[in-house]
Amino acid sequence: MATIVCYGDSNTWGAVPLPERMLPERFSPAERWPGVLRDKLGAGHTVIEEGLNGRTTCLDDPIEGVHKNGLKHLPVILESHAPIDLLIIKLGTNDLKYRLSMSAGDIADGAGLLIDKASSLVCPPHGRAPAVLLISPAPLARLTWLAGMFEGGTEKSLKLGSEMARVAKERDVAFLDAGTVVTSSPVDGIHLDRDGQRMLGEAVAAIVPTILPGA
Repeated sequence: MATIVCYGDSNTWGAVPLPERMLPERFSPAERWPGVLRDKLGAGHTVIEEGLNGRTTCLDDPIEGVHKNGLKHLPVILESHAPIDLLIIKLGTNDLKYRLSMSAGDIADGAGLLIDKASSLVCPPHGRAPAVLLISPAPLARLTWLAGMFEGGTEKSLKLGSEMARVAKERDVAFLDAGTVVTSSPVDGIHLDRDGQRMLGEAVAAIVPTILPGA
């Protein structure tokens, strides 16, 4: 049976869309998309959630901290949970922040660095790198209280699907454009609501057996 790691940001953590700045709220384990994936795959599969609010593909955040850098932290995750059969990468939304000055192409290339890192790390005990599924985040919806932080991000987010598809093709890994499955909540324009979490989990569950036969 398969061990699957879901490596992402607040939408993998399960952040509830909020109408204003307040302490984060979180969907229950069964409601989050990795939990839906776990339920759909059934007993015997291990689905590990590694979601961090504010995580980027490959950048230190000058406000939120260097620990938000997904590339720096990935080796720790891979070695901690080895052996891993499938690494699901769903990052890129936080790279859209105005202060990080990343184009859609740059963000996709940052995701490519994560794939490269995962492919280069051979972790015991089975001594092989995991398969990878790259998920492009859904485009931003109308921004409310996060509009300043993500100024200019909506237009760039519309290009992420095609740019990340390019990166996945270049590296011959599986790809899902979340924007073809779900939309960001109008409450804050960034996060998935409960239905969005469920729909994404179901979509990923449909893809996993094509990557891991027998899953």
